Amino acid sequence: MQNPMAILAASAFSMLALCGPQQAMAADWSDTSIGYRYGTRYAEPYNSADIKKSILNVTHASGYKYGTNFMNLDFLMSDGKDANANEAYLLYRHTLDIGKVSGREFKFGPVRGLGFTAGLDLNTKNDPGYGSKKRMFVAGPTLMLDVPGFLNVSLVALWESNKPVGVAERYSYDTHAMLNAVWGIPVGSLPLSFEGYLNYIAAKGKNEYGGPTSAETNLEMMLMYDASGALSLPKNSFRLGLQYQYWRNKFGNPHNVPGSLAKTPMVRAEYHF
Repeated sequence: MQNPMAILAASAFSMLALCGPQQAMAADWSDTSIGYRYGTRYAEPYNSADIKKSILNVTHASGYKYGTNFMNLDFLMSDGKDANANEAYLLYRHTLDIGKVSGREFKFGPVRGLGFTAGLDLNTKNDPGYGSKKRMFVAGPTLMLDVPGFLNVSLVALWESNKPVGVAERYSYDTHAMLNAVWGIPVGSLPLSFEGYLNYIAAKGKNEYGGPTSAETNLEMMLMYDASGALSLPKNSFRLGLQYQYWRNKFGNPHNVPGSLAKTPMVRAEYHF
């Protein structure tokens, strides 16, 4: 049987290959980075312990004539309080700019453009208690707001399924909605940027074991400093920062479940090329 983490890695690099021709034909822009972050207060449902995790990531963003691509692959490595588990999590989003496709301008108030976002999430984790094998497809409209940098707000439908430990067949949750905001905003003329995302995810019906699910809130925000100059590198090549995650009702688990609330500070470093 193939290693599921290897499958996710192969999927990620296949997506990079697919993004590449679009970017080359349009000759717009692309940014690829390798990063590392670390925290000591991660939380996992049904586990009351603070968990240490090291996370390696590969991220790619690119723009072409009609829209943008974004791909992130995280490799998460837990300490003994989470059974020394390893996890791979792949996220891909494509946003089609409706104004660029139609040749019309969709500007009103603070909105500079209208888009349609679609994508997927895949994960695999080898912890003995749950062993997530998530698949999720995402689609819905996006408002692109007129700010320095970018701020996109999407309302999407989620089609999610999983096949964890003890479940014989892949289980599909109820189709549910997510309100998503993602941003990257420079801090004046300083070599700093404020970045992150906010997801509010509706409850998804019964879980795979027949229990209830709850709406969840997942906020990740970071303040990143461009340290490239000190290393004689091009601007935004090497960045350091602080990151914070607030995740209530993690994975849709009700608030009375131990480990369903995460309040996690992290340190982060990225090399862009």
